[in-house]
Amino acid sequence: MGFPSPARDFMEPALTPNYICGITPSSHVIETSSGYAVIEPEHQPVQGDRVLLSFCGRVQFAKIMGHSFVCDDGDTIEGEACSDARVLGVVTFTVTDHYKRDARDGSPV
Repeated sequence: MGFPSPARDFMEPALTPNYICGITPSSHVIETSSGYAVIEPEHQPVQGDRVLLSFCGRVQFAKIMGHSFVCDDGDTIEGEACSDARVLGVVTFTVTDHYKRDARDGSPV
C-alpha cells in the first residue's frame, strides 16, 4: 500500500457553482435575462438587500430602501402597497453571462 501522498494536504476542492455560491438545500437558483440569481428564502432581508419580490401577480427583483422597494425597472413600491408585496427571498449571488451569442449570426455580442 505504501504511504499516503503528502500532496493531499494541499489539495483544494473543485470550483463548482455550489462551492463558490454556498448553495444549500433551501437555496433556489433562478434564471434571469442576464444569467442566474441565487435566492435564499430563509435569510431575513435588511436595508440595502436585493430581494425577489411577488407583487400584484408579478415576480420581480427589488432593493430595500427605507420603507419602500425600488424595483429593477425603476418603479417604487411604498406606503400601503408594501403590505401587498411578499418577499420570496434574499439574493445572495448573481451569475452574469458575459458571453451571450447573437441569435442572428451566432457571434458573441
